[in-house]
Amino acid sequence: MARRRSGCLVVLVVLLLILVGALVVVDRVGVGIAEDRVAAQVAARGDLNGEPTVDIAGFPFLTQAVSGKYRDVRISLTAAELGQPAGTRADVSLRGVHVPLSDVLSSSVQQIPVDRVDGTATLSYALLADQLGGDTALSQQGDGIRITKTVEVLGIRFPLTAAGTVTLDGQDVVIDVHDASAAGVDVPDAVVRRAANLLDLSYRVPALPFGLQLTSVQPAAEGVAVAVEATDTVLSG
Repeated sequence: MARRRSGCLVVLVVLLLILVGALVVVDRVGVGIAEDRVAAQVAARGDLNGEPTVDIAGFPFLTQAVSGKYRDVRISLTAAELGQPAGTRADVSLRGVHVPLSDVLSSSVQQIPVDRVDGTATLSYALLADQLGGDTALSQQGDGIRITKTVEVLGIRFPLTAAGTVTLDGQDVVIDVHDASAAGVDVPDAVVRRAANLLDLSYRVPALPFGLQLTSVQPAAEGVAVAVEATDTVLSG
């Protein structure tokens, strides 16, 4: 009798494991399908130029689908999808996305309410260097920016190196240059100071989707990272 009970217990455990495994597979298949549909809806409702990469976070997915509220939908947007200059990208999280399951199944989604959107828009150093032209190169230097460019002032042509601070002024990313020096060239200080003004930059960040507003800025390894956020957003179209 004891052996029979033990055997039944083993069978029950095995069946439970199979059931859990099947549910996990169904959940992962479901999230894959949902990500494709969300990408299409976000592209249409967010006025994007293409379908972005979408990752629906959280497990299990099926409980979110049934409730019609997704806790965290992560979206990666390229410059082409944003309709922005090359060197721009955005990685945002849509938190609290409300899409009734019935609307999804019937493909009748008209609008997508979102509690909050936050993330980062990145402006590459190559993009910002293009605004200054020539052989300008920018890179991160601690909490600031390092800028190099060959300049010509009062008939004197020389390589200029400077440090810059990055701030946000409304929709503009502003780089103010200081501590400029002529690299390996004997140039009067007055000429260097005048040349440094040529490296100041104000870049207007074009409008972003989802009603995103710029909140802060800081240098990062690949470019200037601009924090963005929006609340009570409704994607419609």
